[in-house]
Amino acid sequence: MVGIHVVRELALELPETEETTSYGTPAFKVRKKLFARLREEGDVLVVVVERDERAALIESEPDIYFYTPHYENYGFVLVRLNAVERDELREILTDSWRLAAPQRLVAQLDSGERG
Repeated sequence: MVGIHVVRELALELPETEETTSYGTPAFKVRKKLFARLREEGDVLVVVVERDERAALIESEPDIYFYTPHYENYGFVLVRLNAVERDELREILTDSWRLAAPQRLVAQLDSGERG
């Protein structure tokens, strides 16, 4: 099981990520664009995904990924922190960050540069 401390550590490794709050819970943004936030329950993370990727994630790992009716028409998936492994969480956070970040920052990350 991972907690907010692991989410924070992994998210803040990504270029120009800042921790803020959203609906009173920890949230992570790149250039003021949200890419992850902790839900009020405290053990569920909301991350940005492409809509077709969301369906694939849920189908392949329904114990980890899901969504509620509130998120049905949005490009988000919910992640159960008590079910996800650290490496998979790193991957989903990075993918979410890529969708929110400007292309210049994505290219910087891909080239291994640090800003």
